[in-house]
Amino acid sequence: MWMDPDTPQERYTWKTSRGDTWDLVMSDEFNTPGRSFRPGDDHLWTSIEKPDGVNDAMEVYAHNKTTTVCDEVHDVCSFQIELEDSVLQLQVWNSYLQTPGFENVTFFYRGGMVQSWNKFCIQGGMVEVRAQLPGALSEESGNPDIRLDESARVRSLRYYPTWPGIWMMGNLGRAIFSGSTNRMWPFSYDACDPDTFTPANQRINACESHPGSGLNPHQGRGAPEIDIVEGGGTTISASIQVGPGMPPDFRVIPPEDENKLCIYSSSCETPGSNVPGIPESVYLSARGHPSWYQNMRYAANNFCLQNVSETQRYTTVQAALSAGIEDNVCSVTTCPASLDINSDLDYINVEGDDRWGINSNGTCFSAMNSYMGDFICSAGNSDPSCHPRDDAPVLPQDDSSFAFQMDALSANWPVHMAAYTDWVQYQVEWVSGPHGYVRWMLSGEPLYEIPAKTITEPPQGASVKNPSKIMIEEPMYLIFNVAMSSKWGAQPPNPKNVCRGDGLDPVANAICDAFPMYLKLDYIRVYQDLSPGSLMSVGCDPSTHPTRRWILDHLDEYEDEENKLVEVRGKAFCRTDADCTCVSKSWAGPRCITERKVKQQQRQQYERMRRQSSQHLQSAWSSEISL
Repeated sequence: MWMDPDTPQERYTWKTSRGDTWDLVMSDEFNTPGRSFRPGDDHLWTSIEKPDGVNDAMEVYAHNKTTTVCDEVHDVCSFQIELEDSVLQLQVWNSYLQTPGFENVTFFYRGGMVQSWNKFCIQGGMVEVRAQLPGALSEESGNPDIRLDESARVRSLRYYPTWPGIWMMGNLGRAIFSGSTNRMWPFSYDACDPDTFTPANQRINACESHPGSGLNPHQGRGAPEIDIVEGGGTTISASIQVGPGMPPDFRVIPPEDENKLCIYSSSCETPGSNVPGIPESVYLSARGHPSWYQNMRYAANNFCLQNVSETQRYTTVQAALSAGIEDNVCSVTTCPASLDINSDLDYINVEGDDRWGINSNGTCFSAMNSYMGDFICSAGNSDPSCHPRDDAPVLPQDDSSFAFQMDALSANWPVHMAAYTDWVQYQVEWVSGPHGYVRWMLSGEPLYEIPAKTITEPPQGASVKNPSKIMIEEPMYLIFNVAMSSKWGAQPPNPKNVCRGDGLDPVANAICDAFPMYLKLDYIRVYQDLSPGSLMSVGCDPSTHPTRRWILDHLDEYEDEENKLVEVRGKAFCRTDADCTCVSKSWAGPRCITERKVKQQQRQQYERMRRQSSQHLQSAWSSEISL
């Protein structure tokens, strides 16, 4: 049973942004205090005991930093991750050293991560969490924001030093287990076209006729990512991360002879380095085709206070776009509020005047993230795009070597104080297939949407092919974590050092005194379309995208001594025997009252969709060649 009996009956269904009704297939209300998520202790979640090794992380994940608590004062029970400042020295393996081996690393924080990896996965659906983000929020912390109204914009970045995440990843990759994610994350690519992308960079690629380990022949696989909530501070990111990424000829023009980080503040002097597509004449003369992803949809966080100076009119912005923008930066009167000149500006709803991309209310608005992905390399790779460390040798390359671009399609939206001082509902709808989409919402109101065609039909050039990815369709599991990074915008005092540094900065000391900080989740609920013809399913090993045999055949890449794969029997949510005796695979929904489609029908539907997508892409490429 994946449904928590404590879920209110009126929340057993969800009406989607398209007007359809989906059914509850999983929920966890976190109403039982003191739960343990160590391997084998919980039917749904597994905590991690492992140092974080990505994004210049400064924390170690620990089992005892995740649990459930009940707050009698506020009458709410919740899952929580505790983040404390605690110095720990560990030996960790580093493949990127001049001589690969173990090195001593100091971590300055202890946090937590739980995963539903290999336990609960979905292919499509709506995920809703009611959460409260961590920050320095006491009077003693000195945070001036705590005197603001709940709808006020968060202003004081340094008082929100953590990097919380509520996200999903494909089951073929286990988060922070790099052996499982190398050449697997974040692929959503099902083509065998060596002229467009080198197949060896994708571990399970569509060129393989006999992939083994129970996999389907000629099917490209991977572990893409959907971030429901990522990051803290003054903005939150909503994103998908997919691969392979776009070639340089379709990306923002790189800065020349200036700090490469200028793109994050739109302060680059190099023409074309701040926003893809402007100045228009620069991009047209250099390329002659559109750059970056097209027709993404951005909307407002209307729960935050209005700023009149940010109010826009569609007619003004559209006139500027039609005339061609020749400035090197955006303004309120030239670019959409999204800062994405290729975004959709149509009406959000059939009824109403609000348009995607236009900040007609002057509230907090989602904007294109300047972080657009990374070029990822194996240790010692000689590819010129890998930018190896000066002290790192060029190593012999083998079948496990890789060098490829991954893309992050992401929007940052300014957050209001309620995200830290109250409970906020975050939602994402995900529909796979050529007509699918991913939509992020705040209490049902849209923030950002990526239509399938954005990634399945990217811009093409006359001489350079741009890989056409598939809309995410892997079985995806859920992850909650709180990290600390010296790389991103939200950072602790004295990054890469103890929190208080030399102890002479009273502001830093007050922030550090506010630890431990907590990410709290009141509940999580997942809904799916259970109607005939739907491609949605629950399970980590579906026949359309098998994972079980692959994981067992490569188990050392997915576990270590502290994080074993332990099969859990029982321990599901039960009040009575009737709650836990539904064993038929043809039933789903709350209390097993909804009949699910037969697996064979789903498999046939998926194969039809896959053939149609392949035929469409071949036709599109043929058209480009004929042009």
